[in-house]
Amino acid sequence: MLIHRRFHLLNNPTLRPFTTTSTTTFPHLATLSTIQTKSELLKSYTVTPPINPWPQKLYPKKLASIIARQQNLDLALQIFHHAGNYHPNFNHNYDTYLAMVTRLARARAFDPLESLLAQLRKSSIKCGEKIFIIVIRNYGIASRPKHALRMFLRIIDFGLEPSVRSLNTLLNALIQNKRYDVVHLLFKNCRKKFSIVPNVITCNILLKALCKSDNVEGALKVLDEMPAMGMVPNVVTYTTVLGGYVSRGDMVGAKRVFGEILDRGWIPDVTTYTILMDGFCKQGRLIDAIKVMDEMEENGIGANEVTYGVMIEAFCRGKKSGEAVNLLGDMLTKKYIPTPVLCCKLIDLLCEEGKVEDACDLWTKLLKINFDGLYDMEREEEVLRVLSMVTSSGVGIDADSWGVFVTKLVANLHNGEGNLDKILLEDLA
Repeated sequence: MLIHRRFHLLNNPTLRPFTTTSTTTFPHLATLSTIQTKSELLKSYTVTPPINPWPQKLYPKKLASIIARQQNLDLALQIFHHAGNYHPNFNHNYDTYLAMVTRLARARAFDPLESLLAQLRKSSIKCGEKIFIIVIRNYGIASRPKHALRMFLRIIDFGLEPSVRSLNTLLNALIQNKRYDVVHLLFKNCRKKFSIVPNVITCNILLKALCKSDNVEGALKVLDEMPAMGMVPNVVTYTTVLGGYVSRGDMVGAKRVFGEILDRGWIPDVTTYTILMDGFCKQGRLIDAIKVMDEMEENGIGANEVTYGVMIEAFCRGKKSGEAVNLLGDMLTKKYIPTPVLCCKLIDLLCEEGKVEDACDLWTKLLKINFDGLYDMEREEEVLRVLSMVTSSGVGIDADSWGVFVTKLVANLHNGEGNLDKILLEDLA
């Protein structure tokens, strides 16, 4: 019965499919009936662009600029695909792929990035090496050393020979992920396997790997062999070895290398001085560290934010809040911004020493320079602890400071309202 009913419906003349006579009722069907190819079918549709207004005239350079400026990554990718698929007479080139891959790499969106690279490989577009250097670097930052190595090995698939630049980028990515053994292996085989001649930067990276694996002796051996390899060591070379001694806690060896830098007639840079100071600070030898800093300034080398951070943290560990506050003042005067962790340590120390008014003054000073980093959500507990110390001490906090606290901290913390209630209740108790 059911089968019969279905057969009856199919044979009902009122339910039969449209015939060619239906084009008088539906004129658009006449147009569709003339379409022979897929491209003609696409042209018959109107596709809404992902942004409005969509540029009438679009060139690769303009598209690359649009992608770079677009804050929404998904929308940037839609713009890229819409331009390639639907904009009349537009063809992607290396610049548009570079712009899109750069955005994806920095956002760690590696799945769509790999899809884009697969499209690029199938195309006839001539590539530059920069796009692969960006991918390798960001794979390293994302703790994916194997993917970084694979990307380096795949460069040849795009019709390019990898250069020493991409090799150095790969070696740095491997060091970031503590793959020191692979760094040494690649360095030894780079000429034979990849026809890449290492340069002094490559050697410096190898020295860094050896020192970070506590093989300072191996680093010294490479240092001695560099002239035979046609490379002249520089300040960075010796600073790297100096850092190896500092990591070991061997300040005698570090001072010896520092002396060799001076003997060669070179002027140590701020990094060299800072590493040496850091070594003394870690051993509690603040006087020696201060002497190095004085020597640095006498030689016309200005401290940077890292230098200030090393010394301020050392003063905090040594319970020398006065020196730390003075150095922080110098740092702010020179427009360097201290890290949230460093400021919380110093404010915490001032509170512990009973210098709550100084802590409050410092906090207010940081607020006035719009120090947003102090309210980094990851430092929630430290900031709340300092605030609790200040309020419980009886020292008044001005209205501006409270205003910044409420708008920047409470509005952004997961438990902001509850934390504020807790602090105020403690203050009233």
